[in-house]
Amino acid sequence: MGKRDNRVAYINPIAAARARGPVQNSGPTIQDYLSRPRPTWEELKEQLEKKKKGSRALADFEDKMNEKWRKELAKNREKRLGDKERDKKSMDKEDKKDKKEKKKKEKKKSSRHSSSSSSSSSSDSSSSSSSESEDEEEKKSLKKKRKRKKSSARRASDSSEEDSDAESKKRKRIKEERDKDKNEKDRRRKRKAERTYKDSSSESSVESIGEEVLNVSYDF
Repeated sequence: MGKRDNRVAYINPIAAARARGPVQNSGPTIQDYLSRPRPTWEELKEQLEKKKKGSRALADFEDKMNEKWRKELAKNREKRLGDKERDKKSMDKEDKKDKKEKKKKEKKKSSRHSSSSSSSSSSDSSSSSSSESEDEEEKKSLKKKRKRKKSSARRASDSSEEDSDAESKKRKRIKEERDKDKNEKDRRRKRKAERTYKDSSSESSVESIGEEVLNVSYDF
C-alpha cells in the first residue's frame, strides 16, 4: 500500500484571467449614460408650465383660506363692538338712574332742612351735647390705646433688660471660673517650686555632711 498523492496543481491566476478573456459588465456603461434619451426644448417648456400651474393652484387655495379667515375676523369684531356698545348703553342708563336718585335725595334733604329750621335751636343743643359725648368717647379710646402701647413698650424694654442682666451674670460667672482656674494653677506651680527647692537644699546639706565626715576620717 503506497501513500496517497495529495498534491494540487498550481494555477497562475493572471494567466487564467487572460485565458478567460474580457469580462462583460452587468451595469450600464459610460457610453449608455452619454447616449441616454434627452427631452427637447419644447418638452422642457411644457414641464415648467405644469410646475407653474401647480404652484398657482396652491396660491389660489391660500387666497381662499385667507378670505375665509378675514370674513370670520370681521364677524368677531362686529360681535365684540356690539357687545361693547351694549355695555356702554347699560352703563349710561345706570349712571342716569344714579344721578336722578341723587337729585331726589338732595331735594328731600333740602325740604327737611327747611322744615327743621324752626326747631334748629333746640336740636343744636342736643346735637352739640351728642357731639361732645362722642368727642369724649374718642378721647378716652385714644388714651386707652396710648396706655396699651406704653405698657407693651415697657414690657419689651423689661424683657430686653432681663436678657441683658442674664447675659452679664453669665459673663461674670465665666470670668470668676477662669480666675479660679488661674489661681489654682499658680498655687500648684509655687508648691512645685518650693518642693524642688527643698529637695535641692536637702541634697546639698547631705553632700556637705559627707564631705565633713571624710575630712575627719583623714585627720585620724
